[in-house]
Amino acid sequence: MKDNPQILYGTAWKEDATEELVLKAIELGFRGIDTANQRRHYNEIGVGKAISKISKNDVKREELFIQTKYTYANGQDHRIPYDIHADYSAQVRQSFESSLQHLQTEYIDSYILHGPSSSFGWTANDEQVWQEMEAIQKEGKTSYLGVSNISIEQLKIIWKQAKVKPSFVQNRCYAQQGWDKEIRAFCKENKVVYQGFSLLTANPFVFPKLKHIVNRVNKTPAQVILRFSMHIGILPLTGTTNPLHMKQDLELDFHLEKEEIKLIEESFRQI
Repeated sequence: MKDNPQILYGTAWKEDATEELVLKAIELGFRGIDTANQRRHYNEIGVGKAISKISKNDVKREELFIQTKYTYANGQDHRIPYDIHADYSAQVRQSFESSLQHLQTEYIDSYILHGPSSSFGWTANDEQVWQEMEAIQKEGKTSYLGVSNISIEQLKIIWKQAKVKPSFVQNRCYAQQGWDKEIRAFCKENKVVYQGFSLLTANPFVFPKLKHIVNRVNKTPAQVILRFSMHIGILPLTGTTNPLHMKQDLELDFHLEKEEIKLIEESFRQI
């Protein structure tokens, strides 16, 4: 299995600009791309067009880490990529095969359940979905499985019940919740990679607190937050549409002091 990327380029909410933006992100150096077979928020076909174009040039498919998701019907709009009357195993299989076509690839590096079917517990539907995802992985069509938008209680249940444990947990990361501290701790203990999204957009109140850090390292507040996330064990997602910011988001080869990390980690206490 290939190594995980240090940062992922997120493709949500980019619509017709998806192909162009993914192409630019890869050209600038991103090798991890996150998407979903959920037309409501993603344009998976656009991601596939970019991958197809870049693969014909200097960057080969095997250099890329492509992650996509199965999304329940209640998270979709009218453009559902599977038969909603089929059982969940068939839905997962249809969604996955559709993703392969959209992304113009023969395999997916990481396949994610885009959130459990309910806000509470781990239902029989979730069990059926996960079992089909396990079957897909066993067939060698994906290397890793993961879950997104999940609570610590749900994560503990799947960890206990699943034959194939999730390799990734992807959550929206709020400073007010200690940067998802409890789930991050569980992931660290069980060698699961925690992927954090909305690190910047969900935490604008943190930026004014970073002035002295920004001045010391000569970086932007966004770069400081992304570097901080890496320090505390987060694989960050960035979804910027600005090529300059894309370039900056890859320039994270600097270090924060322990006191600076602690200040940012506890910034929610200072609201």
